[in-house]
Amino acid sequence: MHITIVGAARSGLAAALLAQRDGDRVFVTDSIDTEKAAERIQLLDDAGIEHEFGQHTERSLKADLIVVSPGVPPSNPIRRQALEEGIEVIGELEFAWRHLSNTIVAITGTNGKTTTTALTSHILNNGGVRSVVAGNIGEPLSSIVSTVSADTVIVVEVSSYQLDTIKLFKPNVSVLLNITPDHTTYHGTFEQYVNAKWKIFARQAEDDIVVLNADDAYVMQARPNTRSTTAFFSIGHEVEGAFVRGDEVVLRWQQTEERLMPTRRIGVPGLHNVYNSMAAALAARAVEVSSESIRNSLSSFNGVEHRLETVRVLNGVRWINDSKATNINAAWYALSSFDRPLVWIAGGRADGNDYSSLDELVATNAKAIICIGEEATAIFNHWCTLKRCVKAHTLSEAVQFAADTAEADDVVLFSPACKSFDMFTDFEERGRMFKELVQQLG
Repeated sequence: MHITIVGAARSGLAAALLAQRDGDRVFVTDSIDTEKAAERIQLLDDAGIEHEFGQHTERSLKADLIVVSPGVPPSNPIRRQALEEGIEVIGELEFAWRHLSNTIVAITGTNGKTTTTALTSHILNNGGVRSVVAGNIGEPLSSIVSTVSADTVIVVEVSSYQLDTIKLFKPNVSVLLNITPDHTTYHGTFEQYVNAKWKIFARQAEDDIVVLNADDAYVMQARPNTRSTTAFFSIGHEVEGAFVRGDEVVLRWQQTEERLMPTRRIGVPGLHNVYNSMAAALAARAVEVSSESIRNSLSSFNGVEHRLETVRVLNGVRWINDSKATNINAAWYALSSFDRPLVWIAGGRADGNDYSSLDELVATNAKAIICIGEEATAIFNHWCTLKRCVKAHTLSEAVQFAADTAEADDVVLFSPACKSFDMFTDFEERGRMFKELVQQLG
C-alpha cells in the first residue's frame, strides 16, 4: 500500500516505522519548519522513509491510506481533501490496533486518564497478569506492536483526538471516566467532543465490558448506546460495579458483594482518585484479577508523573507538580485534594476557560495565586479582589515568588488549569521544568 502519515511527532513517526515494517510505501508530511524538525528528519532519513516538512503538498494525497497523528484536526486541508477524494483516513490508534490481537483495556475521560491507566496496569501486573501501557501514556501503540507478546494485556490511554479517527477499534474493556468541556478548538463544539468520547464503546459487542461513571451526566447519557456488559462506579449511589458506602469501597459484581477497602487506604490523595481507583478496580476485575491483588495495588500505588506528584518537601513546604491539569476541571480536583493552605501557580493557554467554578475552592483553600502565561492577566483580574495575586513573567519567577510566599505546612500547588503551548511544547516539558526549578531551591 501507499500510506501517507500526516504529522511527524511521536505517534506519527511510530506509525511510519510500523508501516515500513509491513512493507508499505510510506510518505511522511508535516507542516513544522525544517529547522525545528532536524531530529525527526534524521530518523526518517536513517529509516529510508520519504518525507516533506514545512508544507503539505499534493504528494500527500497519492495514497491508498492516510494515517493522521492525534493533533491533526478535522480542519486540516490534507485530511479534508482526502475524505473528499474517497481516500480512507484513520488515526494512529486505529492503525496500530489493526495489527494486534491482544486483550485491550482502553481508558478515556476529560480528566484522570493517565492516573487510571497507570493504576490499572499496576493492578494487573501485581495480580499476575502481564500488562503494558501505551497511547497518551508511555509509548504510542504503534511502537509496541512488534515487541509485545500475545498474552500481554495492553492498557491504552485514549484521547478524544484519537477516538475521533477510529473506525473498527474495539477494546475488550472500555472505561469512560468523566466528560467536561474541553478541546472545543479541535472538535468545533462540545457536542462533537462528547460524541468522540462515546466512540470508545461504539464497536464493542455483548461479551465486552464497558465501565461508566454513574455520577457523570454526560457519561450516563451514553448508556442507551452501549451494547456491552456494563459496570458502574459511583460515590453517591449503590450501583452494579463499585461504590462508596460510608468510608469503604464496595464491589458488587456478578451477584456478589464485598467490602474491598477503606477509602483512606487508597495510595493517592483526593476524591477524584477514589473515582479513578474504582474504575481501575473494575477494569482489573474484568480481566479476572483477585480482590486481594486489587486491594494491595490500590494501597501501594503512588501516582504518576505530573499528576499531583510530590516533588519535595522543603522547610515544611510541600511542592506539588500537577502540570497535567490542563483544564478547569483538573484544577478543581487538585484544589480540593489538600487540607493545608495552598500557594497556587496557575496559567498558560486557555481553551474557553470559565474560572467561576473554582471560586468557592479558591476562597476556602488558596492562600495566594501566582499567575503565568497567556492567561496571567485573566486569572489575576478574576481573583485579585479575593486573594493575593501576583503575575510572573516566567515559570522560574513564579517558583521564586511561591518560595517567598509559602510557610511551613503550606502546599505550593502547580496546577495550571491551562494548556502548556504558550510557553512549552507539552505539559510534560512544563512539569519537568517546574521540578528542576523546585530542586534548585536552597
